[in-house]
Amino acid sequence: MRANKDYINLDPSFWGYIRFIGDKMGYSSRKEGILTYSKDQIIKCLSKYDLEIDSAMLEKVVQYLNYRKQVLMNFVEPHLMDLEEAESNFYDLKNNILSSGKKFISPQPMNKQKGEKKKPAFFTCAINLLTEQAINDFNSENNTNITCDYDPHNLTFLTEDDNPKLLKDTYSRRFDGAIPSLNTPVAIWEIKEYYYTTTFGSRIADGVYETQLDGYEVRNTVGSKPIHSFLIDGYTTWWGMGKSYLCRIIDTLHMGLVNEVIFGKEIYEEWPKEVKKFCELQNKR
Repeated sequence: MRANKDYINLDPSFWGYIRFIGDKMGYSSRKEGILTYSKDQIIKCLSKYDLEIDSAMLEKVVQYLNYRKQVLMNFVEPHLMDLEEAESNFYDLKNNILSSGKKFISPQPMNKQKGEKKKPAFFTCAINLLTEQAINDFNSENNTNITCDYDPHNLTFLTEDDNPKLLKDTYSRRFDGAIPSLNTPVAIWEIKEYYYTTTFGSRIADGVYETQLDGYEVRNTVGSKPIHSFLIDGYTTWWGMGKSYLCRIIDTLHMGLVNEVIFGKEIYEEWPKEVKKFCELQNKR
């Protein structure tokens, strides 16, 4: 999912109002789900804090809140997978690859659970397989040798556009994938899959804010910069317990802090297409 062009490149004050309203009035509730507000409700809230808003900004805020609710309900929720669906889709993908006679070398990490719950990290493993397939197809069709770091253990760094021996920037946090490597990649991504959580804890919330901070670093990079993707899944965690953070993720996307957000089974529809675009960009370098 990419940002709606109607809500990109907006003034920072717009996002100031969106955050303020979310903080004071709420993003969601158990009874009503994703919340929206009328103009009168917003004006009344702002007046409590001796704040005002002009009519054009107010109109845009109300429009965006309604848009955010609709895109979450009509697109995001249907794409989020529960544990059973994620497991089934992953094994379908893996078995299709094996039955075709193809081999894969991308890592297939296990989750952090114990006992009977310790299984492959279905979302991450599927992303790795889809990435590898797309890269292999591109290399075969274009006689290239594009690579991927599927499990980076170091920081991403960028070199100057006109001199690859000079360092331009080094990002603060480790990402979950990079094409072709951590050295000046054309694309980087973060993965958040939560199938086993029983409460929406601070660790998950912090993950959203960490992605926003990563986004500020990438956005502030001078010159060429990598495409920054955010991939998330876990129906119960995100939709059942974390609707307010899904609102924040939609905000993050439209603030330009990530280039795209891939929700759940959208990886099977869109991620291979995105990887092909990354390969095309790398091939033009």
